[in-house]
Amino acid sequence: MSLMIIERPSPNHDARPNDAVVSMLVLHYTDMHSAEAALQRLCDPLAKVSAHYLITEDGTIHRLVPEARRAWHAGKSHWRGIDGLNAVSLGIELANPGHSHGYRTFPHAQMAALTALARDIVARHSIPPRHVLGHSDIAPERKLDPGELFDWRALAAEGVGLWPAPTDDMAAAAFASLRMGDRGPRVTALRLALARYGYGLTADDRFDAETASVARAFQRHFRPTRIEDVWDGACHLQLKSLLGRAGEPIED
Repeated sequence: MSLMIIERPSPNHDARPNDAVVSMLVLHYTDMHSAEAALQRLCDPLAKVSAHYLITEDGTIHRLVPEARRAWHAGKSHWRGIDGLNAVSLGIELANPGHSHGYRTFPHAQMAALTALARDIVARHSIPPRHVLGHSDIAPERKLDPGELFDWRALAAEGVGLWPAPTDDMAAAAFASLRMGDRGPRVTALRLALARYGYGLTADDRFDAETASVARAFQRHFRPTRIEDVWDGACHLQLKSLLGRAGEPIED
């Protein structure tokens, strides 16, 4: 589809650092009652928040901030060793009431517009597939969006983002699940593997609240039908597949 974009300039942006190169695309939901309310807030200088684009449920694309400028959408965030991702990312807001106001699925027209826009962005900026992220991936202890109803699989099928291979049920069943309170080298290995993929974890042998928040973020993105404070065999195989597809295979 051709991109038809409405200019809706926001004053909420500043210059990217001189050495910053756009290398990530971050998707959000607005978590507000209406798209117009979200647009007003993203353009309110007192709010001090913005994104580069907002897509309404009928597929209308609004450009709020030029891509060359730093929009204020990611906040405290981390991915693959980089903190403060506003400097190196583009942000797209999807109009949706979110978990606060009656979370619902993202309509076909909205997803079609997002797919077209995102394909254009990742091609122009050479954004790697594993750098197409949700706000919950880069700030798992703070954020849920775009949430478990967002169709990451369909987006990846269109060439935007990464998706794991189907899991083998028998192999998944053979994995001893990890959960809150567990300690030991298997937990350390899990945290390091998640960090290799991009999540902001360090070497530690405790399955603590931080580990659980990242596990939920991973599930919200890649296993949205079951989100829990448990790392099971299906998650293990999905992460292994994703690392392999990203060129960083790991051994069991």
